[in-house]
Amino acid sequence: MQSDYKDIPFSKAIMTALFIGIVDTVVCLAFNLAYRGITGFPLSAFINVSTLIFAVNLLFPVIGILYFLFTKAFRKGDILFIIVFALLTIFFSWKAEGIHRSPVHALTVQFRGLLLGIIIILGGTAAFLLPLLYRSKRFEEQVL
Repeated sequence: MQSDYKDIPFSKAIMTALFIGIVDTVVCLAFNLAYRGITGFPLSAFINVSTLIFAVNLLFPVIGILYFLFTKAFRKGDILFIIVFALLTIFFSWKAEGIHRSPVHALTVQFRGLLLGIIIILGGTAAFLLPLLYRSKRFEEQVL
Protein backbone atom coordinates (compact mmCIF):
# COMPACT_ATOMS: atom_id res chain seq x y z
CA MET A 1 0.00 0.00 0.00
CA GLN A 2 1.43 3.34 -1.06
CA SER A 3 1.12 6.29 1.29
CA ASP A 4 1.29 9.95 0.44
CA TYR A 5 1.63 13.00 2.66
CA LYS A 6 -2.15 13.51 2.91
CA ASP A 7 -2.44 10.33 4.97
CA ILE A 8 -0.13 11.72 7.62
CA PRO A 9 -1.78 14.23 10.01
CA PHE A 10 1.57 15.91 10.78
CA SER A 11 2.23 16.72 7.13
CA LYS A 12 -1.35 17.85 6.69
CA ALA A 13 -1.00 20.26 9.63
CA ILE A 14 2.27 21.66 8.27
CA MET A 15 0.95 22.01 4.71
CA THR A 16 -2.27 23.66 5.89
CA ALA A 17 -0.33 26.11 8.06
CA LEU A 18 2.10 26.82 5.24
CA PHE A 19 -0.79 27.55 2.88
CA ILE A 20 -2.31 29.95 5.42
CA GLY A 21 1.12 31.54 5.92
CA ILE A 22 1.45 32.23 2.20
CA VAL A 23 -2.04 33.72 2.04
CA ASP A 24 -1.38 35.75 5.20
CA THR A 25 1.84 37.07 3.69
CA VAL A 26 -0.08 38.49 0.75
CA VAL A 27 -2.81 39.88 3.04
CA CYS A 28 -0.24 41.46 5.40
CA LEU A 29 1.67 42.97 2.47
CA ALA A 30 -1.57 44.45 1.10
CA PHE A 31 -2.49 45.75 4.56
CA ASN A 32 1.00 47.23 5.00
CA LEU A 33 0.79 48.98 1.63
CA ALA A 34 -2.74 50.27 2.23
CA TYR A 35 -2.04 51.37 5.80
CA ARG A 36 1.11 53.25 4.81
CA GLY A 37 -0.72 54.85 1.90
CA ILE A 38 -3.60 56.02 4.09
CA THR A 39 -1.59 57.17 7.12
CA GLY A 40 1.65 58.18 5.44
CA PHE A 41 3.64 56.16 8.01
CA PRO A 42 7.27 56.42 6.82
CA LEU A 43 9.27 54.19 9.18
CA SER A 44 10.09 50.76 7.81
CA ALA A 45 12.97 49.44 9.85
CA PHE A 46 10.91 46.77 11.65
CA ILE A 47 7.84 46.11 9.53
CA ASN A 48 8.68 46.01 5.85
CA VAL A 49 8.27 43.71 2.86
CA SER A 50 11.19 41.42 3.67
CA THR A 51 10.38 41.01 7.37
CA LEU A 52 6.75 40.25 6.58
CA ILE A 53 7.65 37.66 3.96
CA PHE A 54 10.24 35.88 6.08
CA ALA A 55 8.62 36.18 9.50
CA VAL A 56 5.16 35.05 8.45
CA ASN A 57 6.44 32.13 6.39
CA LEU A 58 8.73 30.99 9.20
CA LEU A 59 6.05 31.46 11.85
CA PHE A 60 3.24 29.46 10.30
CA PRO A 61 4.99 26.08 9.95
CA VAL A 62 5.79 26.38 13.67
CA ILE A 63 2.12 27.13 14.33
CA GLY A 64 1.26 24.05 12.25
CA ILE A 65 3.51 21.92 14.45
CA LEU A 66 1.87 23.38 17.55
CA TYR A 67 -1.57 22.64 16.12
CA PHE A 68 -0.56 19.04 15.45
CA LEU A 69 0.79 18.70 19.01
CA PHE A 70 -2.41 20.18 20.48
CA THR A 71 -4.60 17.75 18.51
CA LYS A 72 -2.48 14.77 19.56
CA ALA A 73 -1.90 15.73 23.19
CA PHE A 74 -5.40 16.81 24.19
CA ARG A 75 -8.79 15.22 23.70
CA LYS A 76 -10.33 18.55 22.62
CA GLY A 77 -7.10 19.83 21.07
CA ASP A 78 -8.84 21.89 18.36
CA ILE A 79 -10.87 23.86 20.87
CA LEU A 80 -7.92 24.32 23.20
CA PHE A 81 -5.77 25.51 20.27
CA ILE A 82 -8.42 28.05 19.27
CA ILE A 83 -8.71 29.32 22.84
CA VAL A 84 -4.93 29.55 23.35
CA PHE A 85 -4.29 31.34 20.07
CA ALA A 86 -7.24 33.68 20.51
CA LEU A 87 -5.87 34.58 23.96
CA LEU A 88 -2.37 35.01 22.52
CA THR A 89 -3.78 37.32 19.86
CA ILE A 90 -5.54 39.37 22.52
CA PHE A 91 -2.39 39.43 24.68
CA PHE A 92 -0.09 40.52 21.84
CA SER A 93 -2.65 43.12 20.73
CA TRP A 94 -2.70 44.51 24.26
CA LYS A 95 1.12 44.56 24.41
CA ALA A 96 1.30 46.28 21.01
CA GLU A 97 -0.71 49.16 22.43
CA GLY A 98 2.14 49.90 24.85
CA ILE A 99 4.96 50.06 22.31
CA HIS A 100 6.90 53.31 21.95
CA ARG A 101 8.48 53.25 18.49
CA SER A 102 9.49 56.88 18.12
CA PRO A 103 9.84 60.02 20.22
CA VAL A 104 7.28 61.53 17.83
CA HIS A 105 3.90 60.52 19.25
CA ALA A 106 2.13 60.45 15.87
CA LEU A 107 4.67 57.95 14.49
CA THR A 108 4.28 55.75 17.56
CA VAL A 109 0.50 55.72 17.15
CA GLN A 110 0.83 54.87 13.45
CA PHE A 111 3.29 52.08 14.20
CA ARG A 112 0.93 50.65 16.80
CA GLY A 113 -1.89 50.65 14.25
CA LEU A 114 0.24 48.84 11.67
CA LEU A 115 1.49 46.28 14.18
CA LEU A 116 -1.97 45.74 15.64
CA GLY A 117 -3.43 45.07 12.21
CA ILE A 118 -0.76 42.49 11.43
CA ILE A 119 -1.20 40.79 14.81
CA ILE A 120 -4.96 40.55 14.28
CA ILE A 121 -4.55 39.15 10.75
CA LEU A 122 -2.00 36.52 11.81
CA GLY A 123 -3.64 35.64 15.12
CA GLY A 124 -7.11 35.40 13.66
CA THR A 125 -6.11 33.11 10.83
CA ALA A 126 -3.97 30.97 13.11
CA ALA A 127 -6.69 30.61 15.72
CA PHE A 128 -9.70 30.11 13.48
CA LEU A 129 -8.72 29.36 9.89
CA LEU A 130 -6.10 26.69 10.62
CA PRO A 131 -8.47 24.34 12.51
CA LEU A 132 -11.22 24.99 9.97
CA LEU A 133 -9.09 24.21 6.92
CA TYR A 134 -7.34 21.28 8.59
CA ARG A 135 -10.72 19.58 9.12
CA SER A 136 -12.10 20.52 5.68
CA LYS A 137 -12.25 17.60 3.26
CA ARG A 138 -12.83 19.97 0.36
CA PHE A 139 -9.65 21.93 1.21
CA GLU A 140 -7.73 18.68 1.45
CA GLU A 141 -8.98 17.46 -1.93
CA GLN A 142 -8.74 20.77 -3.80
CA VAL A 143 -5.60 22.34 -2.32
CA LEU A 144 -3.51 19.72 -0.55
